[in-house]
Amino acid sequence: MNMMDMFGKMKEVQSRMKDAQETLRNVTEMGDAGAGMVKVTVNGLKNVLSVEIDPELVKAEDREMLQDLIVAATNKAMGNIETKAREHLRQATEGLLPNIPGLNLDGLM
Repeated sequence: MNMMDMFGKMKEVQSRMKDAQETLRNVTEMGDAGAGMVKVTVNGLKNVLSVEIDPELVKAEDREMLQDLIVAATNKAMGNIETKAREHLRQATEGLLPNIPGLNLDGLM
C-alpha cells in the first residue's frame, strides 16, 4: 500500500468514525439493580436516557437505598454500553486499514 492510498484510507476511516460516533446516540444499553427494581438506560454517547423506579421503592425510609440503587444501575449501564460502543466503532471501520502495530482506534471514542 503506497502512502497516497494510506492517506486516502485514513480520510475514509475518519469519515466513517465520525459517522459511527454520530450514530452512537441510537445505540442503547440498560443496567438494573435491586433485582430489577431500578433500571437505567444510556446511549453510546454515555447519556442517561431514562430511569425507571419500581413504585414499591418510593417510600421515605427507602430514600438512601434508592439513591444507591440508581448509582449502581447507572454504573452497570455505563459499563455495558462501553463494550457495545467499542464494537459499533470497530464494525464501522472494519477492513479499511491494515493491521498496523501501535494503531489503536479505541482511543478515538
